[in-house]
Amino acid sequence: MRVSTSNMFDANIATLQRRQQNLLESQQRLTSGKKVERASDDPTSAARAERALTTIGRMDANQRALEASRNSLTLSESALGDSSELLQQVRESMVAAGNASYTDAERAGLAKKITGLRDQLLSIANRSDGAGGYLFAGQGTDSAPFVDNPAPLGVTYVGIPGARSSGTQDVYPLTVDGRAAWEMARTGNGSFVTSAQGNPSGATPKSWIDSGRVLDPSAVTGANYQIVVNGTGATATYSVTNLSTGAAVTTDDPTGAFKTGKAIKFDGITVTLSGSAQDGDTFNINPSAPGLKVFDVLDKAIADLTTTNRSPIEIAQTNSSSLRDLDAVMGQLQNVRSQVGEQLNNLDGSESRMASVKLYSQSEKSAAEDLDMVQGISDFQNQQTSYDAALKTYASVQKLSLFQYINA
Repeated sequence: MRVSTSNMFDANIATLQRRQQNLLESQQRLTSGKKVERASDDPTSAARAERALTTIGRMDANQRALEASRNSLTLSESALGDSSELLQQVRESMVAAGNASYTDAERAGLAKKITGLRDQLLSIANRSDGAGGYLFAGQGTDSAPFVDNPAPLGVTYVGIPGARSSGTQDVYPLTVDGRAAWEMARTGNGSFVTSAQGNPSGATPKSWIDSGRVLDPSAVTGANYQIVVNGTGATATYSVTNLSTGAAVTTDDPTGAFKTGKAIKFDGITVTLSGSAQDGDTFNINPSAPGLKVFDVLDKAIADLTTTNRSPIEIAQTNSSSLRDLDAVMGQLQNVRSQVGEQLNNLDGSESRMASVKLYSQSEKSAAEDLDMVQGISDFQNQQTSYDAALKTYASVQKLSLFQYINA
């Protein structure tokens, strides 16, 4: 094979340029700390890094949504806690109002106190989330979700029932269903509702009924019942009728003798009549249902306390009913508060999982595109040595031309 001087020189120049380019690329990788700067450098590693980067971006978006949810739920949990404290003060006032020695004026004073507490509760129910919305607006409203109307309408909910959530892959709640929290407590004791119908003959009732309780859930029928006092004095009795079937109900006491404070047990439930027997006093027992509203309970309690010339029996009955309903709405708010607390716990768990996924993705991205600095320095030194050797070789070969030989 014939090799000309020109061809040899061209080959050496090409080798020098190639090694110079390799040295430059090694230097750039050391400077950037990346072994893959363009997809063409390593398509497979570039694709791995891109997938990891997408996952990191999604985790960052989820983290922002999670923080927004945590802020809203924290404010909601605090508002529900404040509400429970105010309702506890209302309950204490209602217990005091049951004192038989209190006058109508003293009960009216307690009504004013409860009115003030009611206004504070309404402010809490309409509390802002700090971002132009409302904590209990449900799925959203441009105005306060609870509107205080003149009697007899009272406070109404104008929000949209339900709750808004983040639009990210992981769903995080941003609001609390105000209707469920403030207007969906179960009536009565949660299983049935006791109420005094009065005395059809127009006589002043002399007995009242308590809230009752369930003895055997499997025996509860869910029917409507009516208890009627028959006779007056020591010989008085009571009878229980199942209004759903029209049949008489057998109780634990076949004689049906009226005794104040004695429990009446039938169909898995028990209730107690107290006071004195008055012929015709009638009481109803109906199944419990959701729909008891916080502000309706307070408005009724205030109206009862401001009503004058009530008999001791009427005071005892209305106070017992008000305390029962207060306990029901307080229990509902506490249940919602517990749900919010559980959601906050779930957010902590989600945040921990997201941190793990993000760390894994960052590690995957680093493994795909980051340069091993020790390897990079070694490669750079090798490229530098190879380039120096090529330069020296070219310089030596360049002196071997025929013209330099003749001149020498």
